[in-house]
This record gives sequence, C-alpha cells and structure tokens, in this order.
Amino acid sequence: MNTLENGLFRVDLHVHTAFSYDGFATPEQLSRVCQRKGITGLAITDHNTIEGALHCQRHLPFPVIVGEEVSTRSGHLIGLFLKETIPPGLSMMETIARIRDQHGLVYLPHPFDRVRSSHIGDVELEQVAGLVDMVEVFNSRNLFAEANRQALALAQTRQSLQTVGSDAHSASEVGNSFVEMAPFSGAEEFLLNLRGGHLHGRKTSLGWRAIMKLRKRLRGIR
Repeated sequence: MNTLENGLFRVDLHVHTAFSYDGFATPEQLSRVCQRKGITGLAITDHNTIEGALHCQRHLPFPVIVGEEVSTRSGHLIGLFLKETIPPGLSMMETIARIRDQHGLVYLPHPFDRVRSSHIGDVELEQVAGLVDMVEVFNSRNLFAEANRQALALAQTRQSLQTVGSDAHSASEVGNSFVEMAPFSGAEEFLLNLRGGHLHGRKTSLGWRAIMKLRKRLRGIR
C-alpha cells in the first residue's frame, strides 16, 4: 500500500467515475490527478454499479475500495468493501441489509443537503442514523455550509465515526476532501484506523460546479 513519508495513507472516500451515469473521470485521469495531489487511495462509489470500482481496483497503481452509492427509495446510501452491485429502488433498511450480507460498511453521505433530490427525509434518517458505520460530516459538493454542520452534529450526537468525501464527478475534484489515516487491509482494519484519522475538507468552487452542471446538461442529465 502506497503511503506518505509519515507512514499515513491519504484516501478520498467518495469518488465517481465515467462508469457512473453522471461521472466524467476516467481511470487514467484519476491516476494522474492522484499522483499530482498526493492522494494514495480512493473509494470508487459510482451510482448503482461497482463496475467502475472493480475496473479501477484492477488498473490503478494504488489501493481502491470497491464502493457504490445506492439510490434507495428514500435517498442515497454508500456501501464500501462490496463484492456485488446492490440494485437501486430498495428500502433503506433492505439496502443496509444487502451491504451487511457482503460484510461491507454502511456510509451515510451528505444527509442534510436538501438541495439534492436524493436527500433523506427526516423520518428515514432517524431510522437509519444508528445503523450506519460512518457519517460524512463534510461533503465538498454541499452547496450550503449548514448541511455539513448538521451532519457533524448528527455524528457527534450518535457518536458515529466521521468521514469526509469530495463527491468528485470529475478528476479535478478528487482530493478536495480526504482522510489521512494509517494503512488498512480490509473493512475491519479500516474502521479501526478511521478512528484515528485526520479529516481534510475543501469546498468545490461554484465556478466548477457551474461547469459540471453544463457538462451534465449537454449529456442530457438534469
């Protein structure tokens, strides 16, 4: 496992690729940008597929966690350390069960970003908040800072593990947020080492968000 000079591992835990319907980053672009920014690992979390994550795991020159951002009936959940794609359209509870069946980890992304059509309702959030392994307390793409503050408050109240993610949909966004942590070899060691990790978060610029919105519109994505 590639590490920094201090022996730590710098991983962006929320990254989309061109295998995602709204992603643009190719594996080759990811390799170059990670080398340039000092990112030494990624969790590939494409929407409703692990195909891109498996491809990146085989071809990128650093560790890749196989993940998926699953569109449940009530909002998005991320599974990490997956072996099979989890279908969209299930309930949140069934999605969590499917992740657990694979001995994966449940990651709650951007739970309070009300701007997204995929945000979780208050009732569903209350039901699942105590069942997740980690809460994303900073998402680089959250438009309003209050969404990140509320996520942090939730994690603190629930005493949940905290994490951050760039939610990159293009290569240039990778590394906007990352966790600096000790190396790990699987889900159990990942959770253990995440407790001592250092979180780094930076917002995606409004200008780049506008460019990405235009690129999606040209692709026919709203």
